[in-house]
Amino acid sequence: MSEEKQRRPGLRWAALSVLSVVFSAALFGLVALWVLLRPDGPLPDHWNPTKRLTVAAPVTFVTRVQMMRALGDIAECRAVLDQAGVAFAPMSDLEVDENCGIAGRGQLSGLANSRLNRVETRCATALRLAMWEEHVVQPAAREVLGSEVAAITQIGSYNCRKMRTSRGSDGRWSSHAKANAIDITGVRLTDGRRLTLLEDWDSDGPEAAFLRRIWRGSCDWFRLVLGPDYNQLHADHFHLENTGWGFCR
Repeated sequence: MSEEKQRRPGLRWAALSVLSVVFSAALFGLVALWVLLRPDGPLPDHWNPTKRLTVAAPVTFVTRVQMMRALGDIAECRAVLDQAGVAFAPMSDLEVDENCGIAGRGQLSGLANSRLNRVETRCATALRLAMWEEHVVQPAAREVLGSEVAAITQIGSYNCRKMRTSRGSDGRWSSHAKANAIDITGVRLTDGRRLTLLEDWDSDGPEAAFLRRIWRGSCDWFRLVLGPDYNQLHADHFHLENTGWGFCR
């Protein structure tokens, strides 16, 4: 028997052993994943991509997965807001035409920790706003201003109109035409202070630092953000939008 023929059984045995180890490891991994991702599994909800988004939960890489699922499902979105204590009263969808209307429509009058002057918007906009308030606005107020935000002021979400530019009306339809954006003008703190972008954005005190911090933080939760440094049309408000490609200015 040649040396090559004598070596073949050993090689087959080694290959089978390697395959057995790989198969066992894969099977163990699948079983472990199944155990971890079970509804009654040991993973905290904010680490389990199969669980519903919780607005107040710590932010992890799984948070984005949970949020995108809620943004794509109106019933899930409403359930998340309800669980968080957000005052979002569902309304029937508004259908105007192909350019204007509100899917997932509701009346928003309060977030988890602050009030909001009543506004008609879509659930996705309310959800992004709730995440921003919870994870950016309130922490910044506590750390920079030594207070908390009692109310957030806004000047509208739904508006069936075309885009506005510094040169006049644009031919394209505004994101407000489908309530995919909301315009925020300032906040009122629990200690009684009132902050507005128009008066405090360029001030020298901590108020300006707070406003700039929540502007930067809004870019983590909205897909397009425009503020006072963008142009004169936004001197008095943040334009926070669901759609777009990550533009933040």
